[in-house]
Amino acid sequence: MSGRDVLIGLDSGTSVVKAVAFDLDGAPVEHAARPNTTIPVDGAGMEQEFGRTWDDAALVLRELAAKLEARSLRVAGLAVTGQGDGTWLIDRDGEPVGRAMLWHDGRSGPIVAELHRSGTAKAVQRFTGTMLNMSNQSGQLLWLKRHRPEALARAATAFHCKDWLYFRMTGDRATDVSEGTFTFGDYRRREYAPEVLELFGLQDEARLLPSMVDGARQNSALTPQAAIATGLPAGTPVVLAPVDLLCGALGSGLYDPEGRAGFTVLGSTGAHMRLVFGADQVTLGEEVGYTMPFIVPGSYVSMVSNMAATLNIDWLCGVVEEVAEAAGATLPKRSDLIRLLDAKAAAAKPGRLLYHPFIAEAGERGPFVDSAARASVIGLSGTAGAGDLMRAIYESLGFATRDCYEAVGGTPAEIRMAGGAARSATVRAIVAAAANAPIRLVKREEVGAAGAAMVAALGLGILPDIDAACARWVTPLLAEAEAPDPALVAHYDRLFPQYRASYRSLRPIWHALEDLRTEG
Repeated sequence: MSGRDVLIGLDSGTSVVKAVAFDLDGAPVEHAARPNTTIPVDGAGMEQEFGRTWDDAALVLRELAAKLEARSLRVAGLAVTGQGDGTWLIDRDGEPVGRAMLWHDGRSGPIVAELHRSGTAKAVQRFTGTMLNMSNQSGQLLWLKRHRPEALARAATAFHCKDWLYFRMTGDRATDVSEGTFTFGDYRRREYAPEVLELFGLQDEARLLPSMVDGARQNSALTPQAAIATGLPAGTPVVLAPVDLLCGALGSGLYDPEGRAGFTVLGSTGAHMRLVFGADQVTLGEEVGYTMPFIVPGSYVSMVSNMAATLNIDWLCGVVEEVAEAAGATLPKRSDLIRLLDAKAAAAKPGRLLYHPFIAEAGERGPFVDSAARASVIGLSGTAGAGDLMRAIYESLGFATRDCYEAVGGTPAEIRMAGGAARSATVRAIVAAAANAPIRLVKREEVGAAGAAMVAALGLGILPDIDAACARWVTPLLAEAEAPDPALVAHYDRLFPQYRASYRSLRPIWHALEDLRTEG
């Protein structure tokens, strides 16, 4: 390897696919990105086109490859990660079977509720370490079995997003250990568990499960056909990295030998993770939670993910833009509008409104599972303004962070944070106070792509071990810790029980409204 070598991390998210080239010390040198397109279906459904997803990924890689060639940089390896959960079916010839069901597709919600009521979800959790929610592939396969059996009959393999892209790059039908295990496996053994398929009644669908690979120790090669599509040399080593949230955690400093740090990402969704060493240290949530084997043998990530984080901010911005458009007014671009609302939130009085961040059509998956969950505002009066509402949304993200950490063992001593909302100093201060933990911002934009590239560096022997990887790629980019404001901590300590009690009291109303919508 030389100073002209780079590693590429490809991260195919829900809304954007991006590729970033890093030098061997972890500094980004070039990047490219394109928006993804999601397709709402049947009210609660959310799908994506296979072909469009691959074409966008290939175009992004081709654009990046041209930039690297112009600088005479050599690609030492390519790692792929992407949005987790969901169901991407292909047939024996490698062709898509319909469109992909995404992680925020809510159509399996009633089936998931049945599995919780019957005790099946709890029985499955004893193997997977993961409590079932409507994002998981298991519930989606059951929905397909009931409503689209012809699709399952045609299918030969059930992928997740990153697995589909890896297949198009290498021809290998595989998934990574983390996602394969938390979906249909035993987290202690890091392999599929036939008992899980039996509990779901999916024994016949065992044929759909691809082999599991460990990207920190295995890789394949870019095919000639994929080389033409991406502009990268045929034979380039390709690594299947873990799911994007796990890659983001790795790239953001979740690995801490003392186990004191946690990681929160506030992107479209919110994810809150703790690293534990030893299967006996894993805390299984009563109603929610993922357990994912980490790349260090014997270590596990406990995660609770709330369905919507910045989606709540997007909703408020969309309302403002809709009214402005109807009035014929000209608004600033979305990023400038967010900065304007952020300034108003910073000036607003804490806790004037109480907001529940359940804006996703699929409901909520953490710290509880309920496909009928919906966002709400409590405390509105005629004097409340946009700044009060924006601050209430920020505060709901802080309360959701605390709520999720408490579901899997409590808030860590320090939270390392990334994601779009983490750029706001007001958000960081609010989350720090709501969780009563110092926040350390990760000063890297594309943590998922960076984590994927770190896995490639380990798998290709470029970095000797996880400690060396973090020392070179992560530690220099951790900002100073931002301690919580004691007065704000005290205020949010009084408000948090009201936040939790109010959404719990609303659950019967959500279901009554759902019944009315269904009848209508």
